[in-house]
Amino acid sequence: MSDETHIIIGTGHGGVQLAASLRELGFSGRIVLIGEEPDLPYQRPPLSKGYLTGAVTAEGLLLRGAKFYEDRDIELLLGEPATLIDRAAKEVELRSGRRLRYDHLTLALGVRNRPLPVPGGELDGVFSVRSIDDSNRLREHIEAAENIVIIGGGFIGLELAGGAAKLGKKVTVVELAPRVMARAVTPSLSAFFEMAHRRRGVEVLTGTEVERLTGESDHVTGVVLKEGRHLPADIVLFGIGVVVNSELAEAAGLAVEDGIVVDELLQTSDPFISAIGDCANHPNVYAGSRIRLESVQNAVDQARCVAARLTGHPTPYADVPWFWSDQADLKLQMVGLPVGAERNILRGDREAESFSIFVFKAGRLIAVESVNRPADHMAVRTLMKLGIEVSEEEIDDPSFDLKAFAQAKRKAAVA
Repeated sequence: MSDETHIIIGTGHGGVQLAASLRELGFSGRIVLIGEEPDLPYQRPPLSKGYLTGAVTAEGLLLRGAKFYEDRDIELLLGEPATLIDRAAKEVELRSGRRLRYDHLTLALGVRNRPLPVPGGELDGVFSVRSIDDSNRLREHIEAAENIVIIGGGFIGLELAGGAAKLGKKVTVVELAPRVMARAVTPSLSAFFEMAHRRRGVEVLTGTEVERLTGESDHVTGVVLKEGRHLPADIVLFGIGVVVNSELAEAAGLAVEDGIVVDELLQTSDPFISAIGDCANHPNVYAGSRIRLESVQNAVDQARCVAARLTGHPTPYADVPWFWSDQADLKLQMVGLPVGAERNILRGDREAESFSIFVFKAGRLIAVESVNRPADHMAVRTLMKLGIEVSEEEIDDPSFDLKAFAQAKRKAAVA
């Protein structure tokens, strides 16, 4: 039995996976998982989709049941946020004043929603969705609402739009950028999703700025745009980006720059402290630069990478990035990063809402964006993981069987 203590601050996908992976890889010391929220660790992605519409239950949100932690001797300190890291003493101080000593500390601090910086943002009926409490409050109000305005046309905003439209609400999305999901996807995919949401009854306004919110009796009644238009609103939802939860690390003197700076092994500037997930600014081979990735895949794979290092098998983080977003009945799946895209090749049928956009740079496939076409997504994930190239000519050829090609390569790799 090891006498080492590993403390993990953060109970999202990354923190829970790290605790689980440490046990799977034979770590027998003490594991303490510290979470700010009082709830058992849960998934956040369904909060703006299935949980909001009732398709996912509260129990279905849980990452693991209580018995999982008990069986693996993983200590949960919930509703007890960490307030200070004493690097010299190798201790974490909690809000209660209690101190815990660590041999290694991992920060899985995540991000929080950026506040809405316009007059009226404090009115009742104005929501962002980050926690189960946020989603519960929204569920209580959304049934009676008729007009819903969503500020922000990123993944969260469009997922909320799809869910609200499914519930029969009149929905308007207001996006400041010239296209939706502009930071994450190709212009071609943005154009498709704008049209797809309009087909489903959602009004999408791009290149549009909000000036203020209006209200009566402290409750929101509308959204005033810079152009002067007034949008009636019983509820306003906003998702306008995030703020990295890096204050704890910065106060401890760790290097911070758009997140907590880590090396290829996910170590911070202190060798006894790691950082993973949304809060970690890491060197990424697919981006060709440092980047922060906000995805479940990144958090989970980085957790596995840290667990392997701490149990004697250090390997640089180099997992293939992939993402997904469920918007109404459209399943968007992405693999790779479309950074510096030079050519797009379409396979499938945009009108039938089942297609993939293959993104090339300097003749190399760097990303694929798939809509209701999971076989393409899985095939490219397999090929990228194996490091196998697929050419523009092959993708351009309608007779090229991508799925069969990937299956053959996978079989050859394990033979």
